[in-house]
Amino acid sequence: MKIARFSHNDAITYGIVDGSELVVLAGDPLFAGFETTGARVPVTDVALLAPVIPRSKVVAVGRNYRDHAAELGNDVPAEPLLFLKPNTSVIGPGDAIVRPPQSSDTQYEGELAIVIGRIAKNVRAEDALDVVFGYTIANDVTARDLQRSDGQWARAKGFDTFCPIGPAIETEFDLAQGSLTTRLNGEVVQEAPLSDMIFDVPTIIAHVSAAFTLLPGDVILTGTPAGVGPFRAGDTVEVEIPGIGLLRNTVRDA
Repeated sequence: MKIARFSHNDAITYGIVDGSELVVLAGDPLFAGFETTGARVPVTDVALLAPVIPRSKVVAVGRNYRDHAAELGNDVPAEPLLFLKPNTSVIGPGDAIVRPPQSSDTQYEGELAIVIGRIAKNVRAEDALDVVFGYTIANDVTARDLQRSDGQWARAKGFDTFCPIGPAIETEFDLAQGSLTTRLNGEVVQEAPLSDMIFDVPTIIAHVSAAFTLLPGDVILTGTPAGVGPFRAGDTVEVEIPGIGLLRNTVRDA
């Protein structure tokens, strides 16, 4: 099922996507399950929000597609290359990505995102999918010039608005058949099957949980395929994964 987080009548709540309607849930499904209130709301009457606000962190994997590593002149890592994005970088579908004045080369990176469903530490790869609540879409926005000049990635990856997530969480997603497409102003700029990942989802979860205790609502970004590039104020960036949906964000300058 698809789970959305939305604003309606000055209240923020969760719902199960059922065609053109949302079946309203009694609470946050990560903690309260899937009990419904009996109410239904048309999707057209709500504002979709980021489907999850990470409780503690967004963990991201760098250079997880060979062609992307190559396009930036980097070697393929021997194990998942991890970095963190603050939860203050998270925005939802339709929200504006804000280009900071510190950067003149701000770029999109479309990615599959994993939403963690329970406390997890030292998870074995063969058990990793048991701790997954579902999957959504993310854009790992990056100030590429600052990534190069800083020598580490915290600032370049961590500005406010640099982690669009949405539009919903799919709890039953076929990773083997998944694919990702990113469009800039309607033009395809990234396109790859998720099977092109160097490190698959179970391997990533095992590696991340060996370093960090994962909490319900934490998000793991799984890396981006080749085709990353800059965007400017007035542009629209769309990341689509069939079976999950389409994440669309506009861009403006600070």
